[in-house]
Amino acid sequence: MDLESFEWLRTDEGGRLLDEAAAALGDGASELAVQARLRRRADGAHVTAALTQASLRRRARAKFGAAADLLWFTPAGLEQATRPSVAAHRARRLEAYDVRAFADLTCGIGGDLMATATATGATCVGTDLDPVTAAVAQANVDSLGLPVAVDVRDGTTLALGSFDAVMIDPARRDGTGRTFRADAWEPSWDVLAGLLTGPVPAVAKVAPGLPHDLVPAGVEAEWVSDRGHLKEAALWGPALATARHRATVLGTSGLATLTDADDPVAPGTPAPTGAVGAYLVEPDDAVVRAGLVTAVAARCDGWLVDPHLAYVSADSPGPAALSRSYRVVEELPYREKQLRAALRFRRVGTLTIKKRGVDVVPEQLRKRLDLSGEETATLVMTRVAGVGTALLVEPVD
Repeated sequence: MDLESFEWLRTDEGGRLLDEAAAALGDGASELAVQARLRRRADGAHVTAALTQASLRRRARAKFGAAADLLWFTPAGLEQATRPSVAAHRARRLEAYDVRAFADLTCGIGGDLMATATATGATCVGTDLDPVTAAVAQANVDSLGLPVAVDVRDGTTLALGSFDAVMIDPARRDGTGRTFRADAWEPSWDVLAGLLTGPVPAVAKVAPGLPHDLVPAGVEAEWVSDRGHLKEAALWGPALATARHRATVLGTSGLATLTDADDPVAPGTPAPTGAVGAYLVEPDDAVVRAGLVTAVAARCDGWLVDPHLAYVSADSPGPAALSRSYRVVEELPYREKQLRAALRFRRVGTLTIKKRGVDVVPEQLRKRLDLSGEETATLVMTRVAGVGTALLVEPVD
């Protein structure tokens, strides 16, 4: 979609074509059929833009809910946009610092701009290098009636002295697709690190796989999950940091958080380990990435089943907001032939397989086991004190 086509979509005539395309797709018509029908009376580029936008809004409902029908998207912008719940959490942290002037230096389609302006009431400015993306961001903040200005420019050249806080979200793609190498991000890691440790309070959205040793001194690394799915990491500059490592878990019942201050095991100190007890506790992925598994263990007086794995065992369930717990029913044979016999003896036909630290592909193992009973079960394949172990477990609600 080019800039002219997007601007046309925002006219009354463009809005009518977009509404018609959305209604037709909603009724189950194929994009090809809708395109053929609309091209009889509208410019081909405008029809393509309307169909693309209607399709993107339908896809965006999974991330933005009903608000997707009021917003504007590009394919890349939708994929890269911060989930609203995560953006709202970040905005609430900024609100706690009484941020009154905020700049998003790589604003994309404006997800963080919308959240920050809504939560803080701050004067917000966004920048993006791509003219279409910047126009989409401006349209989004306009659709919500937010006083936000978006400019087409390199945000790293913006004079930052008048802002209380700034944000940067480096592009994490190269010529081959998504890249997890920080030295391939744009802006570069050096620019990002310089911004974080500079004179203006800053936060950076980064990939959750960021190595711990890359985080500059004084910067807080926060890993955020939403309803059990790890979404991102955020780096908070020294002026905004309150911990070294933090895990934040957003769930249906609210927010739960852990920091290194909650962890009784000091870095470099061996964690307590032991045999499998009454419960197996699986910390949330944000907790795992933040290196705070032993903090979860401390919450339930638990221990690790293996010093190199993120499974905790305890005599009671783990904290529900930060982990998933399973009651251990019994240990089954780890060898496949004996395991198949044990599961068939228990008439298991539907099997959920979880694994950690072992060379097992659950889908392939399930197919080889060839079960056909009427019972449902959950099997954990892992290591206990370095030894492959199969555990029959029951999820704790």
